[in-house]
Parts: sequence; structure tokens; C-alpha cells
Amino acid sequence: MALIQQPDLLMAMVAVLWRIWRSRNWVVFEGKQFGIPALMQKFSQQYEEWVSLPLDQSLPSPRTSIPLAPPVGDTRVVCFWDGATRQGAPSAGGMVLMTSSHDLLLARGVRFPDMRDPMVVELLTLREAIGWCLGLGFAMVRFEGDAKVVIDKVNSWQADDNRVGAILEEVLHYFESYPGLSVRFVGRNNNRIAHRVARKALSLSPAMSRVFDFQTWLGTRM
Repeated sequence: MALIQQPDLLMAMVAVLWRIWRSRNWVVFEGKQFGIPALMQKFSQQYEEWVSLPLDQSLPSPRTSIPLAPPVGDTRVVCFWDGATRQGAPSAGGMVLMTSSHDLLLARGVRFPDMRDPMVVELLTLREAIGWCLGLGFAMVRFEGDAKVVIDKVNSWQADDNRVGAILEEVLHYFESYPGLSVRFVGRNNNRIAHRVARKALSLSPAMSRVFDFQTWLGTRM
């Protein structure tokens, strides 16, 4: 019980166990080898990523909450996503869910406290977008963004980047588990809608970003 009352310590222990398990799988199934320094580095990265995320932005379970059904006759939707950073301020991400004919369904903005690396922010936004769509009951989604380096890593299944390896592993696990998910690169001009949401989330306070109606706001600007 005392441990549960110390969430940071509990999260650190979970991060250690998670990294040990993931490294064990790499050794057993892929023949990779890890030294203690490399393992500790991955643990530190995992812990920093987890503690940076707000505690009250958990996604609804797809088993118990599916507030939106896929459009009739069209099982695939498109999710535009983009990250936004500003010097000296927390970073943010924006995601916009649309039908394949680009009719607006939903929009969401998220904040990432203590994250400054643009590449990390882009990948965190993609991970949040995937979990968001799955939580809404959508398992046939094409994710479109303008972070070409991130998208190339996902599509080439490269999870060996020390900067983003832990997050990338989780994203790749989503794509491995849900064959209906895909991601592709689109230029900034074609991703302006998600960029707007990300910048709006960046301009709001953390508390306001959690209650702000991004969908209505975006609908007035389309």
C-alpha cells in the first residue's frame, strides 16, 4: 500500500520491468544482445516519456466506450496528426479524424509537458492518435502526417533509435497488432488541419487544453 502512494516510484519499477521484458524478447526472438549501460539508458528514456504524459488523459476502453461508429459503407477513416513545439514552453500535438471523403468527425489536442525534441513530440502525437482512434472503435485508419523522418522509421520498422526507440516500439506494436492501420507522408500544405489544432493546443494552458472543444473550433475554420 505504501508503494501505491508513491506513484513515481511505482512507475519507475514498472518501467524497469517493462524494459527487462522487452530486452528479453529481443534476445530470445531476434538474437540481439544488450549490456547493462544500454539497458539502463532505455529504462531512463522509458521513464521520462511516461512521467511526461498527463495522468488524466487516459483513453476510453474500446470494449466499453465506442461513442462513434464508422461511416456507413466506409470502414476506413483518415487521421491527420502533427506535433508543435515552442521554445521555453511545453509541446503539443493535434489530431483530426475524418472520413475518407474528408468530412470532419472529431478533433483533439494534447499537451506534452517537459518535451522539447520535435521528433519525440511528433512520434508521441502519432502514438496518442493511434490510441485515440482505437479507443473510439476505429481499427481501419490511415494516419497522415508531415514528419517524414518519423514516418520513414515506422514504415521501415526501425526501432533502434536511442532518441525515440521506446516510443517507436509501442507504435510498431500497434501496427503489428492491427493490420488495418497504416501511415503515410503528406506535405505540410496537406496537413494544415492537424497543424492548426496542434498550434491551438500549444496556445492553451494545460488545464484549458483538456476541456477545449477542438472540434467546434476547427469546424468554424474549415
